[in-house]
Amino acid sequence: MSGVRRVYVEKKEPFAVAARQLKEDIEGFLGIEKIRGVRILIRYDVENISDETFEKGCRTVFSEPPVDDLYKETIEIPEGTSVFSVEALPGQFDQRADSAEQCLQFLNAEEKPVVRTAVTYLLAGDLTKEDVDRIKAYCINPVDSRETGMDKPETLRTEYPEPDNVQIFD
Repeated sequence: MSGVRRVYVEKKEPFAVAARQLKEDIEGFLGIEKIRGVRILIRYDVENISDETFEKGCRTVFSEPPVDDLYKETIEIPEGTSVFSVEALPGQFDQRADSAEQCLQFLNAEEKPVVRTAVTYLLAGDLTKEDVDRIKAYCINPVDSRETGMDKPETLRTEYPEPDNVQIFD
């Protein structure tokens, strides 16, 4: 029941409104004409659920099969594509993760799932490092989010060190 599982969910082309809008923003607001395409995928990392709950969750919680494509564990990144992921800052409320945890508990009330989410952006085009940095700055609000890596963690549990005793002054 333990072990982190990863799922990527992407809107199918006719429903990829957010990706089309971001491409228009990159061209219009940022003036980057070399962008050929934008894909936006929601990444779910899930822990503490059974295989059965995970499979049901893939069809009902993480994606809507008529409008979404679902990829388990990895995604194919075409050559010449820039990729980055954005996650909520530690301590920042992640509504998507919280909703997914609650819905997974409806599928099996005995389990206590842990979910972390991120948004993964795939940028196609002849983009320079400066272009990608400008796009990242446009997509990442440093008040509530940060860039994160693409590696899957070993666990989603956060371990905090035991604090020292509080010093008492007389």
